[in-house]
Amino acid sequence: MRRTNWLAALLIAPLLLLILGSFLVPVGLTLFRAVADREVAVALPDTRAVLAGWDGQGLPPEVAFAAVARELAAVLEARRIGDVAQRMNFERTGLRTLLLRTARAGDRLRAPYAESLVALDARWGQRDAWLMLQRAGGPFTSLYLLRAMDFTRGPDGAVSQVAIEERLFQTLFLRTLWVSLLVTAICVLLAYPVAYTIARLRAPWSSVALTLVLIPFWSSVLVRTTAWFVLLQREGPVNGALVGLGLLDAPAQILGTRLAVVLALVHVLLPFAILPMHSVMTRLDATYLRAAASLGANGVQRFLRVWLPLSLPGVAAGGAMVFLLAVGMYTAPALVGGDRDQMVTWFIANFMTRDVNWGMAAALSAYLLAMSGAVIALTRILTGGTVQAGARA
Repeated sequence: MRRTNWLAALLIAPLLLLILGSFLVPVGLTLFRAVADREVAVALPDTRAVLAGWDGQGLPPEVAFAAVARELAAVLEARRIGDVAQRMNFERTGLRTLLLRTARAGDRLRAPYAESLVALDARWGQRDAWLMLQRAGGPFTSLYLLRAMDFTRGPDGAVSQVAIEERLFQTLFLRTLWVSLLVTAICVLLAYPVAYTIARLRAPWSSVALTLVLIPFWSSVLVRTTAWFVLLQREGPVNGALVGLGLLDAPAQILGTRLAVVLALVHVLLPFAILPMHSVMTRLDATYLRAAASLGANGVQRFLRVWLPLSLPGVAAGGAMVFLLAVGMYTAPALVGGDRDQMVTWFIANFMTRDVNWGMAAALSAYLLAMSGAVIALTRILTGGTVQAGARA
């Protein structure tokens, strides 16, 4: 028995290593970036050490002014000032300009540095700038997690909401949740009768129908979404058909709307709902239906009281799969959606590729993961009793 266990462990080991190396470690490192704060500590170690002993009252000692002037000039010469300038500017707009101006004036600054720095830029004479520089010393920060929920922390450490015109992410998460739930509901409603029909078909028609469901997988998500981009244009086939049938007087603006996003997502994700439902329905024992019929149940009663409860595990699995894929979908909203239809993944990609702000990308990813897990857990709690009862039946 022990030899068999060792053999099984050796066979499973490559899969576990693959999951660990390609999923768990990258995801863990990415989420760690949501709280990591290393830019100031790496670029300005002496300044960080001096400010760590500062009590935050008044202005820091002369040695802090000397350290920041010296180290900013050094990181500018080493071409490493970009990271710390971007980090501080994200804390408060304008600090990037302050740091760059100070770094470029490094050769002209002389002791006493407290006077020369204030003469260069009056913000060095303000306690707020030094408090934010002290707080950015790391090694951890709540800045990105707070900003990802439209909150910020002031120089005194108090947490407050950002200005109304800057609030974005709470609405963004609600939009992502709403679109994902809507797409999931539509996919489940459309997939159930399809899966039921395929499960009741006899061979070879069941195989033919299942192949038709699998055909979309022969092309990439990008190709299928691009097809909707062509179909939904003002001069595209959909508008042409609607105008031809007299349903519209003129072509409508469908592309760049929420409707276009939902259509594209439903088309892409529908097979992921059908397949789990079909898998469960094909394994259902028809004996239960015959027993119900022998007890006098009609067709509707047999479906509602026997077939539907027994098939709920497939419905739950299909719905969960569609929801998780919809929450993380980037291609469809980016191609066919408008500015007000983008989801969280678009902003994650934007922070990673354009703004190069890995902290915000990681914070948004962490909240997206938490939201997905919460919805799946809540669904499991709300449907668990029904699903388990159906499975036991």
